[in-house]
Amino acid sequence: MARGGRGRRLGLALGLLLLVLAPRALRAKPTVRKERVVRPDSELGERPPEDNQSFQYDHEAFLGKEDSKTFDQLTPDESKERLGKIVDRIDNDGDGFVTTEELKTWIKRVQKRYIYDNVAKVWKDYDRDKDEKISWEEYKQATYGYYLGNPTELDDSPDHQTFKKMLPRDERRFKAADQDGDLTATREEFTAFLHPEEFEHMKEIVVLETLEDIDKNRDGFVDQDEYIADMFSHEENGPEPDWVVSEREQFNEFRDLNKDGKLDKDEIRHWILPQDYDHAQAEARHLVYESDTNKDEKLTKEEILENWNMFVGSQATNYGEDLTKNHDEL
Repeated sequence: MARGGRGRRLGLALGLLLLVLAPRALRAKPTVRKERVVRPDSELGERPPEDNQSFQYDHEAFLGKEDSKTFDQLTPDESKERLGKIVDRIDNDGDGFVTTEELKTWIKRVQKRYIYDNVAKVWKDYDRDKDEKISWEEYKQATYGYYLGNPTELDDSPDHQTFKKMLPRDERRFKAADQDGDLTATREEFTAFLHPEEFEHMKEIVVLETLEDIDKNRDGFVDQDEYIADMFSHEENGPEPDWVVSEREQFNEFRDLNKDGKLDKDEIRHWILPQDYDHAQAEARHLVYESDTNKDEKLTKEEILENWNMFVGSQATNYGEDLTKNHDEL
């Protein structure tokens, strides 16, 4: 996979993903690479071709394992037919070509719709009194109520330390999202709680949570070994994979800006939330670059359909999910 990765940042796990209504075993530490940045700052000409591994990683990172299966429900012919209808929607001016700008606009729309659809799907699970707001108490009871009501069982659970960490962390994030300070979240505030990386006023929380996740020795910084350990678990003796060696070089050359051997909050922010990087623009440029057969810097429907497998695994179709919807749902 390309340096820096293309999956959305996975370190923003909420307590609701770890502890929902009943105890769950803690997830095993992954042996595969884990990413915290949206996409690498690499030139398009140097980007490696899409393969099944990177396609699957991107798909699952954005949709989750269950939703990613929606793509498998369609035959190639069905996928192409539905993709063609989406292309007509992307072609805003109806001139028969899809430009980078039109793709960027569509991708931003898809991203925004995904976020708000995600909130809508879980809203009823937390708005227990149906008042169109979610209080901190409602969220806490829905997410942690089982353990709060069974403290003795919690003491014997392998989730004990996770619970102790996630409950105050969720409360801190909830209060940051609750801009009017009434401990009750509107839909917009709850969206900021669930998707803090999408909101400017929540980005300090994103940085702080990243630091807390990676800083195992609790010195307030991320050293190189902690940086690598967050991405890779070396369970067997032997040489590190080439990408790990490359990431160590990246840490020294590009992450550690002041060259003191560790990352402070500002350097972490620069790493995971680059200010000069437009994710939708990069995705659009990538799709045009890979599919523009005649190199006229715009795409015909035929060029897109010839490269359909890339598009149904991209954000232009919400990683294939849009292909399972009716045309009037888009």
